[in-house]
Amino acid sequence: MKERRSKEELKRLALEAIDKRREDILALGDDIYSEPELGYKEFKTAKKLTRVFSELGIPFDEGIAITGVKGKLKGRSDAATVGVMAELDSVVSPQHPNADPQTGAAHCCGHNAMMAALAGVAYALTDTDILEDLDGDVALIAVPAEEFVELGYRKTLIEEGKIHFMSGKQEFIRLGVFDDIDVIVMQHTFGGGNEENPLKAMAGESWNGFLGQEVTYIGKEAHAGMAPHSGINALAAAQVGLFAINLQRETFQEKDFVRVHPIITKGGDLVNVIPGEVKIETQIRASTLPAILETAEKVSRSWKAGADALGAKVIIDTLPGYLPVRSNELLVDLTYKNMVELFGEEYVLKDSGHETGSSDIGDVGAILPAIQFRVGGSNNKFHASDFRLLDRDLAYLGAAKLLVMDVIDLLYEGAEAAKKVVEEFEPLYTKEEYLSEWGGIGERFK
Repeated sequence: MKERRSKEELKRLALEAIDKRREDILALGDDIYSEPELGYKEFKTAKKLTRVFSELGIPFDEGIAITGVKGKLKGRSDAATVGVMAELDSVVSPQHPNADPQTGAAHCCGHNAMMAALAGVAYALTDTDILEDLDGDVALIAVPAEEFVELGYRKTLIEEGKIHFMSGKQEFIRLGVFDDIDVIVMQHTFGGGNEENPLKAMAGESWNGFLGQEVTYIGKEAHAGMAPHSGINALAAAQVGLFAINLQRETFQEKDFVRVHPIITKGGDLVNVIPGEVKIETQIRASTLPAILETAEKVSRSWKAGADALGAKVIIDTLPGYLPVRSNELLVDLTYKNMVELFGEEYVLKDSGHETGSSDIGDVGAILPAIQFRVGGSNNKFHASDFRLLDRDLAYLGAAKLLVMDVIDLLYEGAEAAKKVVEEFEPLYTKEEYLSEWGGIGERFK
């Protein structure tokens, strides 16, 4: 048996392989950027990745949760399995210059960079013989529908039995895609690596979680001019509910980073008819699960108060959004060291602090150890028409390099690092608890 090479040698080979594939990686990231697709509709995006897998001889499953993909590479032993994950979908930003003219979809969140980086990892592990010195397998995962949007469309998919959850990672949990994986590593673009913010990477982060609600007020239609007294104004009931929520805001504590942001999606049918049906959609965000649940109780009481005040009916459909994101501390330590090695200590940050957005990586991280670190390359105008990638080499190749360096560290020398991460991990839920408790959260707020 040949002598095992050092981690440093394996990393050098991986980084060189990614650099050699620079044009292929950039072309894939740009191609995905040019054809953005919304959640559970990412058929072209998935096909672009599976073509790469096919060319590299990577066995894969496709069509998971409609559009998801999972490839698998074997190491010298099966001591552990590390999943490297990226997201397929885009957001809606019709005013973005590169938006799809029919759907308004645009890659204003950097998910195309995630996909390019995933391909970079695939190239690094197949263009070299690195896996011969790693004691574990690598799963390459492309997951649909991270953005919690188009709820009506997704509810139709649920009614048709095609999915059971609104988001892709939640659906992957249900389908058992993560059952054979010990550790998950992924990354997301951020606004760094430029004159405004020279930071190129950030290892640790925390994010809000949230619940989604769809609220329907049912009143009674009547002629708005001649007989408003005969009707029950569903819009007025909704206004009372919204005002009650606003009066609750002084009870939201700063430490919980609470955000409640409703929109009226239907305010009535005709201006001369007392509104008989009004629909509202909202998200209820906070930094901890107890704060999310406490805030949701207040919001739900407010909706009911609006209905009671006007004599209307209200239907509250509470949807399991995303759990708060907490990066695994051991994975943060490991990733930070690789960031320092790759970019230099002055250009990286170990902890980026708390952010009030949300991601379904929080759900995965509640069940198994996971990290979503950050790599720069954008102008930080996320979900906006002026979002741009400023440094594709950093956003695509830099991310791929950090991901594969983490994989090598985790699976080297009997996968000791991966095993330690698993041993010290304390899950919030088992898979079964997650599906029953978080998946059934809607019953609590009816």
